[in-house]
Amino acid sequence: MPNDLPFTLRRRDMGLALLALGAAAGLGTPARAQGALPDEVRIGTQKGSAILVLARKQEVIEKRLKALGVQNVKWVEFQFGPPMLEALGAGAIDLGSVGDTPPVFAQAGNSNLVYAAATPSAQHALLVPKSSPIKSIADLKGKKVAFAKGSSAHNVTIKALASAGLSLNDIVPTYLAPADATAAFTGGNIDAWTVWDPFYAIAEERYGARVIADTTDKRLASASYYMASKDFATRYPTVLSAVLDEIGKLTRWSGTHRDELAALAAEATGIDAKSWSAAFARAEFSFGPVTDVHVTQQQQLADSFFALGIIPRKLNVRDIVWRPSAGAF
Repeated sequence: MPNDLPFTLRRRDMGLALLALGAAAGLGTPARAQGALPDEVRIGTQKGSAILVLARKQEVIEKRLKALGVQNVKWVEFQFGPPMLEALGAGAIDLGSVGDTPPVFAQAGNSNLVYAAATPSAQHALLVPKSSPIKSIADLKGKKVAFAKGSSAHNVTIKALASAGLSLNDIVPTYLAPADATAAFTGGNIDAWTVWDPFYAIAEERYGARVIADTTDKRLASASYYMASKDFATRYPTVLSAVLDEIGKLTRWSGTHRDELAALAAEATGIDAKSWSAAFARAEFSFGPVTDVHVTQQQQLADSFFALGIIPRKLNVRDIVWRPSAGAF
């Protein structure tokens, strides 16, 4: 790993910021001051979460946390967001990265979690086979459209349909995780598929998939979020901030080392570097706290899902936003 990763704060300043975190965030005294640290930090990953894949490979979080006194980091892989947040809500993991939609379903289900940080979402696309007669979103009426239920692709599908005056009632929703959707897409068992990178890039490269809508259309774009167990954020804010700081460094480094990131991601995941390169060429690399803009976007999503009857109750997204101290990561 190159040693030119950017540092947003000097080490001494970071230490002072982290020690002040508990009081500023209103979540209690930092773990170090309490004399309490977790024996292990458990992080959920997906193959599409390249930054976490890189963090795992380079062990930067392990090194940072050992300096604090945390002895182990456990990595748990999930195929997509909703199962990860189920594990997070059940206390089986402490932190994970997902798109915009899984947190809404999780909050509606009273899961014990908080928004910890924000980053741009991977690019998504609504794909059809290269020989398909479907040319536009309007042509999807009555067609079988696959996406992972409760995932960010679920929301992208709804917004794409709405842009053409359609709703989920106008299509045949087919709820499939990426691996199953890949088989259905290549086997001709679905008409269209909404998915995120790198699966989007793989479908283009290997199967000649054709894009009829993607998230370069700002009406469809969204953010992704690092979600944490509320109990973990409350008990160990110093540890959580240290993890987020390392993720932020890797994110900023990745934006200026895309080719190297593609090679590292290919080695770690088995997905070819060409697909990763295509995904990273259109990706945005930034990282930071959850802002009022993010809260507004998530609130609009939650309100829309409630109005459509997709979730059973109204939500106040701001209720589950974790607020670290200024400059904590």
